Amino acid sequence: MRKFARALAPAIAATFLLAGCGGGGGGNEATNTTPEETPSETATAEETGAPARADADLVIWTDALKIDAVKAIAEPFGEANGITVEVQAVSSDLQTNFVTANEASNGPDVVVGAHDWIGNLVQNGSIEPLQLSADDLSGYSPKAVQATTYDGQLYGVPYGIESLALYRNTEVAPNEPKTMDDAIKAGEAAVKKGDVESALNLPVGELGDAYHMEPLYTSMGGYLFGTSGDGEYNADDLGVGKPGSVKAAQKIGQLGEKGQKVLRRSISGDNSIALFTEGKAAFLVSGPWALGDVRDSGIKYAIQPVPGFKGMGPAEPFMGAQAFMVASNAKNAAFAQEFVNSGVNNEEAMTTMYEKASLPPALLSLQDSIAADDPDTALFAEAANKAAPMPAIPAMAAVWEPLGKAYSAIVGGADPAKTMKDTGKTIQEAINAS
Repeated sequence: MRKFARALAPAIAATFLLAGCGGGGGGNEATNTTPEETPSETATAEETGAPARADADLVIWTDALKIDAVKAIAEPFGEANGITVEVQAVSSDLQTNFVTANEASNGPDVVVGAHDWIGNLVQNGSIEPLQLSADDLSGYSPKAVQATTYDGQLYGVPYGIESLALYRNTEVAPNEPKTMDDAIKAGEAAVKKGDVESALNLPVGELGDAYHMEPLYTSMGGYLFGTSGDGEYNADDLGVGKPGSVKAAQKIGQLGEKGQKVLRRSISGDNSIALFTEGKAAFLVSGPWALGDVRDSGIKYAIQPVPGFKGMGPAEPFMGAQAFMVASNAKNAAFAQEFVNSGVNNEEAMTTMYEKASLPPALLSLQDSIAADDPDTALFAEAANKAAPMPAIPAMAAVWEPLGKAYSAIVGGADPAKTMKDTGKTIQEAINAS
């Protein structure tokens, strides 16, 4: 999740590969595997393409960025419980490889991954509910617990959270904006003075970027999926194409290349951060993954939650959570549950994950304790606490590509209302077909 914009396309592909939105056949070809593609229970690691399961009592899969952090809590757990533990890094396609290996019964006992995998993992029968309730995680960010809860059951213990925030170049924009309008006004003034080239670096690109556009979309009244009384997303209530989304599209069009030129397709996930760190932009919408580059650049900066537009609703970017989950075909399910429920679910383990994985912590007490020493990371935790969990429902797979393309087209000058309504129809047809 740390390089979300760049990793989005393969993540979407994996989502379509792993599961459609419905249970039966008749779906889109891209969302269904044929009988020949389905691994058998006796498939080898070579046949499935997944890494071979290590020979240990408790096997954990994670990505290469987090392996040292996970080892630091898993190995002491193994020693304390008299069991062997192996943490394996899966270099690419972790979600896809996990589903395949789990189905073939040669996967790990525990997997560490993003909360928005959960809907597909549950639909594929790949993970088990935890032997914990939401109340057992009352010390964590409520949004993180919400994110790891699916269909009323808790499937993950969250350790890290992240969301977008607004970076500000304080040399050209010294005052903290109260609204997005204030930020844009200050940025445009800096451009007019020749201090910067861009008022606001929000990634758009040629294919669009639905992730980074979400705070603007929601502030203007748009929503992707409605929610039920318990806060879970309802795939039957698609907001794209409805009046709020049209109003948001019109605002995005006004800020686009045929309007104020604040949003531009030339700004993408590949250059938005670099241009800000080079002092060429007054503001940047990005996440904690940009923090290292911003600090290293020496630029004078400040960070705040993304503000909404004046007189409109709050900006609600997506919140993402990283979590530990138990495999449904774990060879040692009891060890797996104990590790996730107890070995991970404590302040010492959460501190280790924060220090070694460099993500804002999900544990509230840890958020408080880091505020003095690392206010930037604490602010990102605060922003995530206020954000909306990224929908983990399988229907979300139908949203990313067409909505991103719609944003790019609207920024480029396409009719906002027609584009958004047509996009809503395209997404709904894809959901119905899956």
